Amino acid sequence: MTKIGLFFGSTTDNTATVADIVVEKFEDAGFEISLTDIGDAEASDLMAFDYLIIGSSTWNVGELQDDWDIAYEELDDLDFSGKKVALFGVGDQFGYGDNYCDAIGILGTKFRELGAELVGSRDVDDSYDFYTSRGVENGRWLGLALDEDNQDELTDDRVTEWVMQLVGEFDLD
Repeated sequence: MTKIGLFFGSTTDNTATVADIVVEKFEDAGFEISLTDIGDAEASDLMAFDYLIIGSSTWNVGELQDDWDIAYEELDDLDFSGKKVALFGVGDQFGYGDNYCDAIGILGTKFRELGAELVGSRDVDDSYDFYTSRGVENGRWLGLALDEDNQDELTDDRVTEWVMQLVGEFDLD
């Protein structure tokens, strides 16, 4: 059976809440997924999975969530060649519009440098209202960007669409 691992870092529980929704949507689609708080794991634990979903909030002025910040350098010892990695980020686009969901870009760049194939990119559409983000390349999010503070009513639909996209990009269908 294909192993899917979701690793998240959450300080205010917004990212943990989204991680639970992602797991629920995968299970509704008939797939098992392992959920792990990166604060309770070693970076090497990521290697046990065929496919990875990585979730992080962006903190302060464009910084990683604390648990991911600790794990970040440990990632350098790992080779993600051949692994597909999907990212989601949670941020506040109105309060931090100059670095909304930067964690997607910070982690995406790192995983790509370590050989991962990034999947799950999304269009930056008119439903977002921010100035700039390290999580955007060529008009697309490197993963799924969410705002639980200002647009939580959009989360369920966005996650549902993204999970169905991942099922295809992970070659699970």
